[in-house]
Amino acid sequence: MLYYLFEYLDTTYDLPGTGLFRYISFRATAAVVLSLFIATVYGKKTIQYLRKKQVGESIRDLGLEGQNEKAGTPTMGGIIIILATLIPTLLFAKLENIYVILLIVTTIWMGIIGFIDDYIKKFKNDKEGLPGKFKVIGQVGLGLFVGITMYLHPNIVVERTVQNPAAETEIARVVEKKTANTFYVKDKAMLTTIPFVKENEFNYSTLISWLGDNYESYVWLIFIPIVIFIITAVSNGANLTDGIDGLAAGTSAIIGITLALFAWVSGNVIFSDYLNIMYIPNTGEMTIFITAFVGALIGFLWYNTYPAQVFMGDTGSLTIGGIIAVIAIAVRKELLIPILCGVFLMENLSVVLQVSWFKYTKKKFGEGKRIFRMSPLHHHYQIKGFHESKIVTRFWIVGIFLAIITLVTLKIR
Repeated sequence: MLYYLFEYLDTTYDLPGTGLFRYISFRATAAVVLSLFIATVYGKKTIQYLRKKQVGESIRDLGLEGQNEKAGTPTMGGIIIILATLIPTLLFAKLENIYVILLIVTTIWMGIIGFIDDYIKKFKNDKEGLPGKFKVIGQVGLGLFVGITMYLHPNIVVERTVQNPAAETEIARVVEKKTANTFYVKDKAMLTTIPFVKENEFNYSTLISWLGDNYESYVWLIFIPIVIFIITAVSNGANLTDGIDGLAAGTSAIIGITLALFAWVSGNVIFSDYLNIMYIPNTGEMTIFITAFVGALIGFLWYNTYPAQVFMGDTGSLTIGGIIAVIAIAVRKELLIPILCGVFLMENLSVVLQVSWFKYTKKKFGEGKRIFRMSPLHHHYQIKGFHESKIVTRFWIVGIFLAIITLVTLKIR
């Protein structure tokens, strides 16, 4: 909203300083500062309110050291992250930008699902919360919305240069001259990036080329299910990671910073050309949302690091997972998620492997066996005697290492 106000003041009255709002870098900086302020200052008031309403965490006895001391700690703190993300976005971002709209919808959508789950747990005295099938329905619904929007919206395109536009498919409809010998083509194809490969652009439609002529028109058959799977997997991964103080928020902040860099360079024609990566018009505007998101996570960490004064609950964990998934899809880097979100992946896999192996061995030998002492993975290390602060710090270090590897894919092919 402030963007439009200052744009009006700049164009109408040419007031000094108002032109700063034209720059993404300035608005991103303002967004992260404001989100930090909201999360730290008003976060404390939110915690006090949650404590007053007795919205405390119910702890299951898992035999972990220091577990009982966490009982009664205010939960549903994800509200802090959501508000500290949305308010700066509404103030500083271009709200007509389709990518910003997608991220706002994702935040509210997943926030509502998580809030309902937490509400049932705390106020209906149901420890199971929202049944899993309804969570999945909500995640699938968001995946459908994002996938259909990505496929149909005219402003979601990839821009590239070609020598002979006449040889392009009908999907690449808009052609503009760049030089005497090259042209800009705005490609509506569902492209993504394959890491560490020289020709690193991959078109999802090639997976259904066996359909024959005009197969590219049916790319939605493969693209939308992939979007649904990614959103569901990443949001559940973030949810499983939120098991000890500061782990999910800190890991997500590292991922967010990396995605902010991807969004910025992908939406800048000069940087994308220099790095030889996809130029995706309008994605640079997501940087404002992402920096606000990172600021909110870091501000939340002020109260969530050990010993935590507040937990994010499913209100926060499902939301941050959904946001990360949609950003990765929007910047066409979803195939980098196993690397960038490696901590989430490890946590997810540890649960899948533990449950699968237990069921298999119980069926085969009559007694279930375990791979880990406990899953998700962070509980395995707690059982081994590591203090949770050490576990969190080391997981953050792994997250930073994976983020560096992800950024390296910009140039190493």
